[in-house]
Amino acid sequence: MQDVLQQYGFSESSCSIQPLGNGLINSTWLVETAQGKFVLQRINHAVFRSPEDIAFNIRLLADHLKQEAPDYLFIAPVPALSGEDLVKSGNGFFRLFPFVDNSHTIDVVEGPEQAYEAARQFGRFTKVLSGLDAGQLRITLPHFHDLGLRYRQFEEALVRGNARRIKESEALIDLVKANRNIVDEFEQSRPGLRIRCTHHDTKISNVLFDPAGKGLCVIDLDTVMPGYFISDVGDMMRTYLCPVSEEEKDLSKICIRKEFYNAIEEGYLSEMGEELSADEKNHFHFAGKFMIYMQAIRFLADHLNNDTYYGAKYEGHNFVRAINQVTLLQRLMEFNPNGM
Repeated sequence: MQDVLQQYGFSESSCSIQPLGNGLINSTWLVETAQGKFVLQRINHAVFRSPEDIAFNIRLLADHLKQEAPDYLFIAPVPALSGEDLVKSGNGFFRLFPFVDNSHTIDVVEGPEQAYEAARQFGRFTKVLSGLDAGQLRITLPHFHDLGLRYRQFEEALVRGNARRIKESEALIDLVKANRNIVDEFEQSRPGLRIRCTHHDTKISNVLFDPAGKGLCVIDLDTVMPGYFISDVGDMMRTYLCPVSEEEKDLSKICIRKEFYNAIEEGYLSEMGEELSADEKNHFHFAGKFMIYMQAIRFLADHLNNDTYYGAKYEGHNFVRAINQVTLLQRLMEFNPNGM
């Protein structure tokens, strides 16, 4: 760490450095110095091929919010001695953030109150950036939520993938194909969806909470790009609605919790209700289908491609994830948000 810390004016011998959080992509540490506490993060260059674009986007947001929404809590990076927000060493690309005292993150959503607070924060994030031209943002993950592309990649896996796995997965493949209409609905709905500054990774762990359980702000902005609101709402539905994760093998445990659905809707619309068009509001429920179906496709395609993207902790790991998500999709399609 010495080379990195020196670029911020710190000495490793005078710092306390401890791993922080359970992030799967970037590596994160809590750095305690005489000047205060900081969060040091190494960007995963294998996932984010252009870390400079991430730094550009975050600086663009910080400058805009400082001017247009100075009261909004935005965790801007600490500039290095060079004045840059991103530093490079032999170990990769790093950035430093101030640590927010009396804050914490949550790995798994435990109650509808947390779901409401998270949804409100993600809605507020997009709302306070409504005056920023999203076209100024750089693309950090090309085609990240392009459902049409993901389906074409699935079709390619059916041709070029592992023949044995394709044969063994026929029933699941048929279920995925049977819901191809979700791709069509997405393509048809795109003209009515406004492009906004969208977070794209709205799991609960990307929200800072205060000691009373109230949301403070959103963090982990590497995936902020131009996008549609259905990406953020859909990812919340995918990760908040069900009491078990995508790793669950017992499909009987997969269900939709109505109180969590209502919390997402109420929390997000409490900020974005006047921003969304009537057409967009009509696609609120579709957002969940959009994201869950896309993730099912990606897991299944990776299984057929011998786990080259997500990897696998055991044989059939991505098959389990795929059938889990297909089951969640079925439960969401059976769910009536307006029912009793």
